Amino acid sequence: MKLDDILADIHALEEELLGFERKYGIRSETFYAAYVSGEEPEDESWVLDFGEWASVYKTWLTRQADYRNEVQQLQQHAPSLEGLIRVTV
Repeated sequence: MKLDDILADIHALEEELLGFERKYGIRSETFYAAYVSGEEPEDESWVLDFGEWASVYKTWLTRQADYRNEVQQLQQHAPSLEGLIRVTV
C-alpha cells in the first residue's frame, strides 16, 4: 500500500471510530482495552456495535503500524519531510 492509501484508510477509520465514541461517550482505546479483556456490553442492542467498533479499531491500529513502517522506509532514502510531503489541491 502506498502512503497516500494508508493515510486515506486511517482517516476513514477515524471517522467511524469518532461515530462510536460520540454514541457511547468513551474513547476507542478505553473501549478496546475493556473489550479485549472480556467485558460484556451492558445492553444486548450494543453487541453488534461493539463487535464492529473493535474490528474498526483493530484495523486502525494495523494501519497506524503500516503508516509508521512506510514512513521509515521512505525516510531511509530521504531522511526529511521533503521526501514525505505531497501537496494536493
